[in-house]
Amino acid sequence: MKKCYIPEGYSNPLSVYETQCAIEYIKHNFQKNLCRALDLMRVSAPLFVEEASGLNDNLNGYERPVSFDVPDVGEEAQVVHSLAKWKRYALARYGFRPGKGLVTDMNAIRRDEVVDNLHSVYVDQWDWEKVLTEETRNVATLKDTVQRIVNAIYVTGETLKIEFPQIKTRIPREVIFVTTQEVEDMFPDLQTAQERETAFHRLHKDKAVFLMQIGGKLRSGKPHDGRAPDYDDWALNGDILFWNDVLDRSFEVSSMGIRVSPESLDRQLTEAGCDDRRELPFHKALLNGELPLTIGGGIGQSRLCMLLLGCAHIGEVQSSIWDQETAKACAEAGVMLL
Repeated sequence: MKKCYIPEGYSNPLSVYETQCAIEYIKHNFQKNLCRALDLMRVSAPLFVEEASGLNDNLNGYERPVSFDVPDVGEEAQVVHSLAKWKRYALARYGFRPGKGLVTDMNAIRRDEVVDNLHSVYVDQWDWEKVLTEETRNVATLKDTVQRIVNAIYVTGETLKIEFPQIKTRIPREVIFVTTQEVEDMFPDLQTAQERETAFHRLHKDKAVFLMQIGGKLRSGKPHDGRAPDYDDWALNGDILFWNDVLDRSFEVSSMGIRVSPESLDRQLTEAGCDDRRELPFHKALLNGELPLTIGGGIGQSRLCMLLLGCAHIGEVQSSIWDQETAKACAEAGVMLL
């Protein structure tokens, strides 16, 4: 896929003004549907954290956070990559009980992102997290939560089409669950995660896919995709994928999972060669059993708007910066970047 790909004959069914109205509708209504489905309460969240806290997400380990000094505080701050760790810490501090959770707007700058139709240096998500018990920390809880999220997306999409009849996007309600190892076994000759995901999903276009167990090494000796070792349990996580008819490919809307226990954190830090993180405040608290067991994830706001509105480029639903090649290709195709 080229850096910027606009399908032949593509046009946004909504005007720019109508698109803005539809984005507002999606963001308002999906959050309500999500909170109702998972029993979540909205909270405020930071745009940046102290570098020394260990709360920032290291993503795949090579991304550089945007950092700046705060002279009056005497600390170095980092713009968050995500709130995966902060949310768990907040659940403990705010006194959330098992079965209850939080949701917040997460806005991040990922300066090293390779921008294309789906990726931008600006990231906006609904970040959510929920407290579990030892008894509910299992695959059944993970699958039930995935189905609830997909239901919330489906309901949002159906009501959106009532408000904006021009939109014809089909959103499935059924979910098929598959592991990364099963997908690798099915397509051993495909080299990249995206190729395998799309090949599998092409066989199940009428369903959402939850691709499970991301982060650990597969039998090929490589992980399906990168995951930081200190938030998801690699045996109990995954990505929610929908088939994107406009781009003719599998399309990730959410990365989520049951979070590491002290035992799985200990194991994954060693496996990832990140034992130095053990002395950071967040990691010490987790290893000492001072933080609750949780499940959580991020749901891309711009990604979901793209999917439900049938847009070809993420720049149609968010304001960011783009290279000249992308700007030229969109302009020639009559696609307006916000």
